[in-house]
Amino acid sequence: MGLNKNVWLLMLAGAFGLCVAPMVVFVGGLIGTQLSPDPQLATLPVAALVIGTAVSVLPVSRLMAVFGRKAVFLASALFSSIAALMAAWSIHLASFWGFTAAVACLGATLAVLQQFRFAAMESVKADKMAQAASFVILGGLIAAILGPELATIGQSMFEKAFVGSFCLLAITSLISGLTLLAYQPNRLPQADSQFDRRGWQRLLSNRLFWVAIMSSTIGYAVMSYIMTATPVSMYVMHGHGMDDTKWVIQSHILAMFLPSLFSGKLANMLGTTRLMLIGLVCYLVCIGLALADSTLLHFWGGLVLLGLGWNFLFVSGTLLLATTYTAEERFKAQGFHDFFVFASQAIASLSSGVVIFSLGWTALVLLALPFVILQLVVMFFGLGRRFSQ
Repeated sequence: MGLNKNVWLLMLAGAFGLCVAPMVVFVGGLIGTQLSPDPQLATLPVAALVIGTAVSVLPVSRLMAVFGRKAVFLASALFSSIAALMAAWSIHLASFWGFTAAVACLGATLAVLQQFRFAAMESVKADKMAQAASFVILGGLIAAILGPELATIGQSMFEKAFVGSFCLLAITSLISGLTLLAYQPNRLPQADSQFDRRGWQRLLSNRLFWVAIMSSTIGYAVMSYIMTATPVSMYVMHGHGMDDTKWVIQSHILAMFLPSLFSGKLANMLGTTRLMLIGLVCYLVCIGLALADSTLLHFWGGLVLLGLGWNFLFVSGTLLLATTYTAEERFKAQGFHDFFVFASQAIASLSSGVVIFSLGWTALVLLALPFVILQLVVMFFGLGRRFSQ
């Protein structure tokens, strides 16, 4: 692929560090059920992971502006390891609130890990940025496989179930940090540590800046919104078996990350605008399949397209964002972008459960449609002539 050492290191470090998310999604609700004083709070630890990410994005960007990427990356890996041990200890003590707080801290480290794709883009020449960003995102596929496996392996290591899982997670976080010791960030102009008002005005008045943010935000929010409700819809409402439900979700995760092998090249060949449009078409077909029928094949096809559309929208949004800021403005622009993305993801994940149980699957899917249309409108007005090229 012609990518340098830094990109490979960031991908590997991300593969180990990102194990946090799939592990918590996989077992967080189960642990919450065991520890929660109220059954309605059982999924709160999973929500805490997303909330922890959303509230940490801007502070993380500020820390990077002051201390640099490598220092924050290494500190985050150590903090993640400590937070994982806190989670293990909380399970041992049967402390629901302690476990929830520890998971929120793990969510904060995900805000740091999301910066890896920007660091990779800064490590290569302009014509390799798309490949570098998509290659680092590919690390999420390894994490999606490794995280649940660690949870299963560690489940019976100690007397209390899943204590060992989070001990293993602490080890993977340390491995992520050790990998980053060899990372050498490129020397770029000093970041604008003052986050001056004039810089903000220039960024916020740039239409392309908003097209990029909305592409990533809608891509993440719609994906999380539909994906979160799918297991409930399949297993509880439409009578599909657990194995079939697991197969659909696993296929979705593969469709999210495997395209990173070629989505960077597609972005170079087609341009970010066309890649963004292809992502939205995937979402529209996904919605159409979900509305057409509730057979296993419709769920599978819809979720595969949902994953594919997410990848194209997120990669194209990230690449377009990089064209809208100067090197001095990079941390404020990237932090603002990720805050929008993960705050929206938190809202989408939390609202998904409410909508599916109160309005049903068909209404839930229909409510995603206006957001896809919104991105088309944003692109039409934000890109101008580029939209039709």
